[in-house]
Amino acid sequence: MDLSNLKPATGSVKKPRRLGRGEGSGRGGTSTRGHKGAKSRSGYKTRLGFEGGQMPLQKRVPKYGFKNINRKEYRCVNIESLQSLADNKGVSSIEPQTMIESGLVSKNSLVKILGNGTLSAKLEVHAHAFSKSAKEAIESAGGKAVKL
Repeated sequence: MDLSNLKPATGSVKKPRRLGRGEGSGRGGTSTRGHKGAKSRSGYKTRLGFEGGQMPLQKRVPKYGFKNINRKEYRCVNIESLQSLADNKGVSSIEPQTMIESGLVSKNSLVKILGNGTLSAKLEVHAHAFSKSAKEAIESAGGKAVKL
C-alpha cells in the first residue's frame, strides 16, 4: 500500500446535487435561485454594505465629531519604566531606540514620557514629548530631558 492507491472509506464521500440539470434532478428550472431579480442572474455580485437598494446602515447612522488630520499619536512611557530600564540594563542615556529594543514602544511611534512613579537614577532621556511632572522628576534626579 502506498499513496497512489489510497481511497476514502466507503460512504464517506457524497456527490453534490447537480443544479440546473432538468426537473427530474429535483433542482432544475430555476436551480434554487428563485424567480427574477439580480440574484437569479449569472455573474451577480454584491458590494460590501449593499442592502438591496435600501439606504445602507453606514449612511443612515448620523455622523458627528471632528477628526483632526494633524493629530499626533504618542506612545506613553512612565518614568518608573525608565527607572527599571536603568536598573536592569545599567544605561545612563535612554533614547527611543533603547525603548524599542526593550519592548516599551513599537518602531516608528512617537514617545511621550509621563511622570507616574519615582526616578532615582541620573538619566539623559531623549523623547518627542514630556509631561511637566516627568520633566521635573528627571531634572530633580540630576538628569536631562532632551526633546527630539
